[in-house]
Amino acid sequence: MEALAERVVLLWGWRRLLAAMAAGAVAGLALPPLGVLPALGIAFPLAVWLIDGATQGPGRFNWRTLRAAFAAGWGFGFGYFLVGFWWIGAAFTVETDEFFWLMPFGVLGLPAGLALFHGLGFLLARLLWSGGGRRIFAFAAAMGFVEWLRSWVLTGFPWNSFGQALGTFDATAQIASVVGLHGMTMIVLMVFSAFAPLGARDRFWPRWRLPLLALGALAAIAAHGQWRIQTTTLAMLPDVKVRIMQPNISQRDKHRLTGQEVLARYLKLSDRASAPGASGIQDVTHLVWPESPFPFLLAREPQALAQIAGLLRPRTVLVTGAARAEDAGASPRYFNAIHVIGPDGVIADSYDKTHLVPFGEYLPLKGLFGALGLRQFVEIPGGFEQGARRRPLAVKGLPPVLPLICYEAIFPAEAASAAERPGVMLNVTNDGWFGITTGPHQHLAQARLRSIEQGVSMIRAANTGISAIIDPLGRMPARLALGVEGVLDGPVARALSPTLYSRFGEMTYLLLLVLCLGLCVRPRLH
Repeated sequence: MEALAERVVLLWGWRRLLAAMAAGAVAGLALPPLGVLPALGIAFPLAVWLIDGATQGPGRFNWRTLRAAFAAGWGFGFGYFLVGFWWIGAAFTVETDEFFWLMPFGVLGLPAGLALFHGLGFLLARLLWSGGGRRIFAFAAAMGFVEWLRSWVLTGFPWNSFGQALGTFDATAQIASVVGLHGMTMIVLMVFSAFAPLGARDRFWPRWRLPLLALGALAAIAAHGQWRIQTTTLAMLPDVKVRIMQPNISQRDKHRLTGQEVLARYLKLSDRASAPGASGIQDVTHLVWPESPFPFLLAREPQALAQIAGLLRPRTVLVTGAARAEDAGASPRYFNAIHVIGPDGVIADSYDKTHLVPFGEYLPLKGLFGALGLRQFVEIPGGFEQGARRRPLAVKGLPPVLPLICYEAIFPAEAASAAERPGVMLNVTNDGWFGITTGPHQHLAQARLRSIEQGVSMIRAANTGISAIIDPLGRMPARLALGVEGVLDGPVARALSPTLYSRFGEMTYLLLLVLCLGLCVRPRLH
């Protein structure tokens, strides 16, 4: 271990950049669906040693030193995000005549851009750097800060934050109820970078003190999670039977099928019995369809609403994604919405998505990119408009429902932004853009973490998968696999008492950040 650490510290030039990329790629193995958590115990010590080696001349603010640290961080981030986001290339194969040429910019450009955050993290860590164990806390503070920053800058994109690695396992994921995603990121950074001192030539105890403390902390987190799972009793919402319909219509097929063909498929599948001998839709109280399923405006198609009314039973409510339009002078405004439709075919409530996907649902810097002939992926004239505010949906037979459309579910703040605490969360999405890749698995894992953070069940309907009913502990007693057509029936658990995270939000993250910063300036730890 000592020899490896010395070799990494002494690397320079292109070899150093390649080592940083390789370390980042190894860290990417901890992401869903692989979830190789020990990979971080390799990657983060390598990152610490790379920052150790970023020394070019005296002084904390030496420009060459800071430039070397930034370059190593960028390389680490590029490797990490390349492994984490390779699947995004699938979106460019849907309309190959228009978007295929952009695939290299998406597959390589997104990791390259996001890697700037990790470059900044390594640079800030170098500014806080000192010898011994204190540098572990400098690394955790700097990288934890830039990962939080990544969730806000340019509307934010916290996909595949380091803390998500703890969310892979039920037991370790429960810590989200205390510290949330960003607090989990701080914990992951401290725990797994704590193995870096093993590369020193110290005696046994100085070398192993921090690693043993880290292993103890990880064991305590797992024990807490297991205790929470075993001691929490869930109660089901009375007289509620949810049916999630997963049509598994690929994005290419969506472009080929007519609106009536899509609707007919939805109606037929929704009335299917979920098991041999089971009934059809007559005992279902809430039917859920995924995001934006129709190539038409449902609210303006009375015939389609009449067909839906013909499917629904007197006690059945449909909750479905749908595009919605408002007339505003010469050009209408379009919204990515959720409709609640009663058995009479009348739209009882709607929610408009407030956190849109750049380049997917709208074109940022429209004047610049529009002049280059680009448009957003979703074929809506001018793109979608942002909804006015997040609010609970009123769904008969359910407590207040917090709607989360597509990637709104990856933002911890989105699940905590409603004025009143929800009784159920609803996530409708269309992951058909990404095919049978790791992307939908990562999306599900992040949505699942929102249930644990808030202690609230989630009903998740995905076009091509993965659909699930998620309980307040993040468990999925029932789910439909990726790339499968089917229906999923099940009860929904009541919300738990408010969790520490739902009460105090990012305060726990801030406390961990301050703790790490404080430990950076304490007397040297060996």
